[in-house]
Parts: sequence; structure tokens; C-alpha cells
Amino acid sequence: MNSDPRSTLAALIAAFERHYEAAAASRGDDDPALDAATEQLATAFDAYDDALFDAYEIATPLIVFDDDDDDDDDDDFDDLDDFDDDGDDDGDDEDDEEYDDEDDSGR
Repeated sequence: MNSDPRSTLAALIAAFERHYEAAAASRGDDDPALDAATEQLATAFDAYDDALFDAYEIATPLIVFDDDDDDDDDDDFDDLDDFDDDGDDDGDDEDDEEYDDEDDSGR
């Protein structure tokens, strides 16, 4: 489905507004209006994310979690350890030492 990213962005913003209004008027976690607004927000986000990727091959840095994913919560973050900035897992950061030396020299 090729959608215009601009129109799906407008729909996403409107879904955020509806979600905010439902949250502000909510009487608790079991509020059906809040549940519906939450579902609409997730759907609008997915549509925007897909349209953005289809048009520009760019994805948002966000993930939508479903209530059904409760059993797999830890699995969603298992791959985050693979994204170490410097690839050095021993905890010794040479860059910190370099900055400490510069601070001592009066720079």
C-alpha cells in the first residue's frame, strides 16, 4: 500500500490528539475509549512508518508494542547489546582517559 507520508503524518498527529483527549478524560486503565484511542494511535503510527519507508526508505526509531507481546518483552531487547558504540565490552574506555589528560593540562 503506497500512501503519502504527509497525509499519514497528519493522521498520526490527529491520532495523538485523540489519544491525549482520551487519556485526559480517562477513568482508569480499563477505559474503552482510551483502549480504542491507543489502538488507533498504534495503527496510525504503523501506517506512517510504512509510508515513510515506502517513499524514502527511512524508518522511524520507534517500536509499537502490542499487549500480545507481553510474553516476549525481553526478546525485543536482546539485540540491543549488539549495538555497542565502540565495540569494546571490557569497560575500559580509552577516550575517557584522553579527556582526563586534557583537563589536567589546562585546556
